[in-house]
Amino acid sequence: MEELYDQYRALLFTLAYQLTGSAADAEDAVQDVFVKACDVYPERLEEPKAYLCKMVTNRCLNLQKSARKKREMYVGPWLPEPIRTPEADQLETTVVRRDLLSYAMLVLLERLSPTERTVFVLREALGFNYPEIAELLGKREANCRKLMSRARSKMGISEDEPVAAEAVEQEWVSRFLASLEQGNVDHVMSLLTEDVMLVADGGGKVTAYKRPIQTRDHVARALLDGFQRIGNYQERLHLEAAHLNGENGIVIRSRDETLAAIFIHLLRGKIARLYAVRNPDKLARV
Repeated sequence: MEELYDQYRALLFTLAYQLTGSAADAEDAVQDVFVKACDVYPERLEEPKAYLCKMVTNRCLNLQKSARKKREMYVGPWLPEPIRTPEADQLETTVVRRDLLSYAMLVLLERLSPTERTVFVLREALGFNYPEIAELLGKREANCRKLMSRARSKMGISEDEPVAAEAVEQEWVSRFLASLEQGNVDHVMSLLTEDVMLVADGGGKVTAYKRPIQTRDHVARALLDGFQRIGNYQERLHLEAAHLNGENGIVIRSRDETLAAIFIHLLRGKIARLYAVRNPDKLARV
């Protein structure tokens, strides 16, 4: 079992994390599955990847149902927990980067039912084919295809549209931070789409916008106001580019404390969405 744990731990964590949006829940799910797998007859583990993925999927389906009730009482917008990822894949890393959807896609997954989300993640992130997904979920293949089509529709993604996000290069992040530092409203606005949106998750524990901010003018001014406040505390606060969830993002720190993780979603070279995670409970892995 230890050999199986070493071989499949990262894959199962990646699956569970994307099904729940929570690294803590993902770790619990994977640990729980391996404890239960110790009591499984060896012949049932002849295809360990499929069997373990099925166990994790079932565990996460239950977690998703209970999580939906908690999120109805959440203060302000709820965003997935960010995780720090290495710039190059390593065998010992916790997450398999090639199987990781973009952060913006994780946010869109919140629109789906637990089963729709599961089909989407298995298909688009882990590359399972429909017969494998049907076997995992105990459903007909045609039903899984319908769930996938419904999931794409809810997320606003057409059937032939790729789900891979537009890459955000570290140099682009550095230029964005430099434009904020200059305090030029027009320059910042030129980097944003007309219908840009800023979403912040404070969970009621720290100061954060309780509703998404929309339109280029409002988002630009919110960013510049925030950066100005940071500038007033430069001795204690600093911004840095960081590799989060397999992409380039921004981390705000105060000495040894992480205050925020920010994700940028580009559309044709301009910022379409900004996601700022401020809830301290979600920043432990950043």
